[in-house]
Amino acid sequence: MPYIIQNQGTPQERICELRYGINTIGRGLDNSIVVEDDARSLSRHHAEIQLTDNGIFLTDLNSSNGTFVNQTKIIQQKLRDGDLVQFGSVVFKLVDHENESLPSNLQGTNSGLSILMRVSPEKSRVNMQDLLKQQDFSKAGSVLMIQGGDESQRTAAKLQVLLEVSQELASPEGYATLPAKILELLLKIMSVDRAVLLLVDEVTGKLEPKAYQFSNPETNPNLDFYSSRITNFVLKQGDAIISDDVLGDRRFDSSLSIIQQSIQAAMCAPLKPRDRVIGVLYVDNLSRGSAYNQEDLEFLSSLANQAAIAIENANLYQNMQAEVIRRTKLERFFPAAVSKKIEEGWDLNRIVETEVTALFSDISGFTEMTAQMQPRKVLEFLNEYFKVMVEHIVFPFGGTLEKYIADALLAVWGSPYQGQDDAIMAVNAAIAMQWAMQKLNQEWTTQGRDLQIQIHIGLNTGMVAAGNIGSENLIQYTNIGDTMNVASRICTAAQAGEVYISASTMAKIAQFNLPLEKLALIKVKGKDEPLQLYRVLWQDVDIKEVISETQTRLPLL
Repeated sequence: MPYIIQNQGTPQERICELRYGINTIGRGLDNSIVVEDDARSLSRHHAEIQLTDNGIFLTDLNSSNGTFVNQTKIIQQKLRDGDLVQFGSVVFKLVDHENESLPSNLQGTNSGLSILMRVSPEKSRVNMQDLLKQQDFSKAGSVLMIQGGDESQRTAAKLQVLLEVSQELASPEGYATLPAKILELLLKIMSVDRAVLLLVDEVTGKLEPKAYQFSNPETNPNLDFYSSRITNFVLKQGDAIISDDVLGDRRFDSSLSIIQQSIQAAMCAPLKPRDRVIGVLYVDNLSRGSAYNQEDLEFLSSLANQAAIAIENANLYQNMQAEVIRRTKLERFFPAAVSKKIEEGWDLNRIVETEVTALFSDISGFTEMTAQMQPRKVLEFLNEYFKVMVEHIVFPFGGTLEKYIADALLAVWGSPYQGQDDAIMAVNAAIAMQWAMQKLNQEWTTQGRDLQIQIHIGLNTGMVAAGNIGSENLIQYTNIGDTMNVASRICTAAQAGEVYISASTMAKIAQFNLPLEKLALIKVKGKDEPLQLYRVLWQDVDIKEVISETQTRLPLL
């Protein structure tokens, strides 16, 4: 298979194999290839490499710093063996496995190994049906459909079948679909009438059926067919059992299901990946009393072990996916320093009163501008705009994104993490937004796009109640209070290309001597008394100094 090499020929060399289909690359933990980048030049979802029958294709996912092939910036391009692929500042080399030998750190000449033979795991696999298609009942009473006349042949075949089962169950399946797949494999290997897989409910602690299979498709699909006395016995004892001629087994003589279903013989094995039983695997026979023997029980137990590991892995994978989603949500709304504190156990569910500086930003004349645009184009434009405003400004300036409101955005400084410089950082972010808007307009003009927009921004400082709204499992952190409402009104009062701040914000930043213009008292909706506002003369501020000052105050961002 093709692969890409990072830092080739260095002690930090890293080899990433490309899987058939889509391989995503970026900083986010939900990518196929996660790349750590101290310079943060990679986007969370930077690019994707698609491996197809027609070749290898690289596509940039609208990344912040671009994707390059052999130092040429690309949107999409077909890759060839030896191409240098650069994501932000991180460089990989593409190697087509069929056209190039093993990486130098794996070659025999460089490692001191003398390689006599090399076999791909995929080519060494055996079709399970080839092991099962010729049923051999040389073992009296066995229900295993295994080839081989003598014991050594059957042992080898059983091991091979179990290996193939582990391969079949190795990939992270959906937790809900895995039990049915396990039973499907079971009925291919063992001649049983019915089978059911039950898992322990984490809340009730009781066994709950998750999948069932019948050898006769006309069998009544009744999930109550299994013996709960047998399954509960195995759950409690943790050992696999055969009950041969169940009707005569005194341990289960009071089980109504055994009597009503006329179960002649049953086997049950625990699903026990470690020291805890998570479920059971149950099979029975309705026609023969002496249906199973020790070989059958040992094989069912081994199969149950494979199934238990697969189920636990699927559950772990599901939990990891949930954790990725949770972390992605954190990254979408909180800057890196705040996300780190939350990961360390900071309680977002506790409601606190805190002082914040709120920033409202809105696009001037947005409704009129987009009236003739297709909805899809409007959404693409907003995504491009918000990416600059939030990822390039709000987060690097230490702010927290609270929400998007159509074309507006609301960000706060001081919640959930309070700093000494929250107010000046928020004002500096507003200045940076206006400069960034000028740059965006210039880029759109160069690209021949008919987009020229302006934004107006309002800031206010004051007390809020901050906390998680909704439920403990859904992170929707918000700030409630008149401070937020006034910031919105100040934004409405500002004109296109302007930044207005309240008197409370001005008092917090007075020591920094920013160029400000005191305005006449302004009446805003919802306030009985007019507000004293100040216009920030952002055009008179050197944006390079603002960025340098920000990096000094927030060295970790």
